[in-house]
Amino acid sequence: MNIGHRAVLAAALAALLAGCSALPGAEEESDGGRGGSGGDAVAAGRPSVDGAAKAVVSGTFDTPLVTGGKVDIAMMGLRARGRLAMLTVRLTPRLPAGFSDQDPSPYRLNGSNSLGTALIDPVNLKRYVVVKDSSGRELQSNDISTQIVNNQPAVLTYTFAAPPENVKAVDVQYGSWPTFRNIPVER
Repeated sequence: MNIGHRAVLAAALAALLAGCSALPGAEEESDGGRGGSGGDAVAAGRPSVDGAAKAVVSGTFDTPLVTGGKVDIAMMGLRARGRLAMLTVRLTPRLPAGFSDQDPSPYRLNGSNSLGTALIDPVNLKRYVVVKDSSGRELQSNDISTQIVNNQPAVLTYTFAAPPENVKAVDVQYGSWPTFRNIPVER
């Protein structure tokens, strides 16, 4: 390696170790040493658990899985953080005692159909679907393989692109059940 290459490498390493503060525009976009890359910085806050609070709204609905079967669905919250928003839902199956499937999946509770969970933005007239990771998998609880014990709650999560700041509440389409209206976007 010649001296010119070493000088360039040393300068690049020095800039990296200095938090890239020597780069043009770094002062305006510095993340304060918290790390991260691209996009808007996400403010650090108090550690918390999504969906651990009281339900925003809940309802009990028929399930097409079995005659007389019900499912309690509770929207626990929609929390936006940075460019993503996480919806937390609590499902509790209420199936007849004699029914053979006492630990159904959300897919089966929905009549063996995908839940197709979506957010509806009434301000910008947009529909948000669950985002996918770099492998093409949806960032959500698995509707088919998640087993829920009868009469026991299960918490499911779904990740979406966050609605813009001017959107204070959205509607949630969840399976074949009625739409949940005016779910607040926590920021």
